[in-house]
Order: sequence, then C-alpha cells, then structure tokens
Amino acid sequence: MASVTYDHVVKRFGDVEVLKDINIPIKDKEFLVLVGPSGCGKSTALRCLAGLEEITEGEIRIGDRVVNDVAPKDRDIAMVFQSYALYPHMTVYDNMAFGLKLRKTPKEEIDRKVKAAAESLGLERLLQRRPRELSGGQRQRVALGRAIVRTPQVFLFDEPLSNLDAKLRVQTRSEISKLHQKVQTTFIYVTHDQVEAMTMADRIAVMNKGYVQQLDTPQTLYDYPANLFVAGFIGSPSMNFFNAKIKVEGDKAYVFNDDFCALIPEERKKAYMGMHMKDIIFGIRPENIHNPDYCPAGIIKAPIKAKVDVTELMGNEIFVYALNGNTQFVARVDPRSRYKVGDEIEMTMDMTNFHIFDPSLDPDNPVAVR
Repeated sequence: MASVTYDHVVKRFGDVEVLKDINIPIKDKEFLVLVGPSGCGKSTALRCLAGLEEITEGEIRIGDRVVNDVAPKDRDIAMVFQSYALYPHMTVYDNMAFGLKLRKTPKEEIDRKVKAAAESLGLERLLQRRPRELSGGQRQRVALGRAIVRTPQVFLFDEPLSNLDAKLRVQTRSEISKLHQKVQTTFIYVTHDQVEAMTMADRIAVMNKGYVQQLDTPQTLYDYPANLFVAGFIGSPSMNFFNAKIKVEGDKAYVFNDDFCALIPEERKKAYMGMHMKDIIFGIRPENIHNPDYCPAGIIKAPIKAKVDVTELMGNEIFVYALNGNTQFVARVDPRSRYKVGDEIEMTMDMTNFHIFDPSLDPDNPVAVR
C-alpha cells in the first residue's frame, strides 16, 4: 500500500504543454478521481504515473520512492483500461493468471489468487470461457480480476466504464467501490463522467486545460466550487448562470439584471457589500429553483419570471428548461407541476443556495466570491 504524489509535474508533447504544474498529494488507501472534459490532461496524468509517458519536469512519487526513471513493470501498479485488453485466445482463468505466470509465481499461489478474485467478482462459473463468450460487463470484471490478483500498491483505472451500457455502468461502478473497500489499496480513477466521480471518490481533482482547477471532497466541490468551470462541471444538470450586478442599498445587497432582482440573505451579504454595481455572474443550481406551489419549507424565496421552452418528465421530478429574458436555465421541479411549453410563469429561487463569480479576478474562468 502506498501514497502517490504529483510534485510540480509538467508534460509536453513538442511545443504543446498538456500538464501544467500538476500538484496532487494522494493518501494511502484513498480513492481519488481525476475528472474533466476530453483533452484536459487527466489520462496523460495517469499514463505518466504508470510509466507509459515520461514527464518533462517535476517528480512522481509512489510512497517515498521517486519513480520518474523506474520502468512500468517495476512500479508495482496495476492498470485497468477502457478497452479491457484481454487475450482473445485465452480463457478467463488464463487471462487473470497471465501476469502472475510472467513473474514466475508458484502454481498453487496463482490458483489461489485467481479463484479468490473470481469469487469476489462473481466470475467463478466463467473461468473456462473465452472473452468472446462474455458480455461487456463480464469482460470488464475479468480485467478488474487480472489487476486484483497482482495485489499492487496502486490501482489505476482509465475510463473503465465507457464501453458499458447505462445499467451496467451503475452496477460496475458499485462493484469497483466495493472492491476498494475490500482490498484497502490506493485507487486512482480517470473519467469524464462527473456522476461517476461524485459517487465513487473520496476526493476529486477537477482538471481543465492541463491545470487542476480544484482538489477536494465531492460534497465540497458541489457546495463550494472554486470557480466558474468547477461550478458548471460538477452537478447534473449543470449550474445555471446569469449575467448580473450587485446593488447595495443601505444595509441590504441585491443581485439584479434586467429580468430579476433577488435580495441576498443577511448572513451572506457581507462578502458583497463592497461590490456595488459590479458586473458578476450569478449561479444557482436547478434543484434550487422551484415551482412556487411546491416549495420546500425554510427556504429564502426570490421570484424569477420565465417562459417554458422544454419539459422533461423524469418520473420523480420534472426538468423545466425555461427562458428568463435571453438566458436559458433549467429547474428541477415537483412532478405535480403542470407546466406546458410556451407558458409564461413565475418560479422561485432558493437564495440560501446561490453562487457569485467575479469576472474581474479572471475573465476566462471567474473566481467564486463568498
């Protein structure tokens, strides 16, 4: 078992800098997820740790050992790929045993480890089948089993659920979480799916354009995003954003634009009292915009006018896509709501849960002010 540290890691391909001064301390036995859009550098960061790419600057440490110049086979890691990478001519048993055979592990130990891994993954009856005789979910479990039998210091997962259908993704996601609890080893997992990240991780590193935008627990990222990118990336559907200003009148502060005006609650106004008439971006999540007839108790209400554009009935809730002026936003409302496309309505924002971002601090990625 071991911790992992990215210490000022830079990776360039020619003149293109893919990783830009990455610093990520990963604790022993932690489940860390690297998440971000395609091209953000998350898979490159994983491949650098595995030794499949050489880093340009900085250090990568597994435990106390710097592994910059250590061969992949000597790093004591196991990697699960998106493509499964199973040998088609071998049985499930032989696929899982192959890495141990290369290391000249005794036959009895190989048999014990393979059967133990197969039992934990529900593969006992499939050991004599070949990959073509398995479903996608079963193949992914074989790939997991092949990694488990090695008992490495660190498990690496590179988008392992991307090829599975929606139901299997949820099932396999649960299996990987249970596996982490069972083997008590450091897991580093790459995905572009923020739902996977939120449900599986102890901590999440949100990446974009080669930078780590924020590194924290899933709940902290959701409640306190550091900037506009993190706020928009974490949460499904994503946070709504409105161009607005702060208005200070006496001892009160408001968020307003041409289409709404909302009083900032007393307990949160202090951070904004010096921002009178400053351009800001106002953020509020879909779950904090309600049908006024079905508001939860105890919220601080602010009205917002809207024209219904699209409705999506989800069974336990309705997604309402609406227009406020020229800004489209989405609300998650009570399924008893009877909104129709084209309706002119008034909805209720919960001002106990909002976010304000200041473009003057970073025009490309406005920083949260709270």
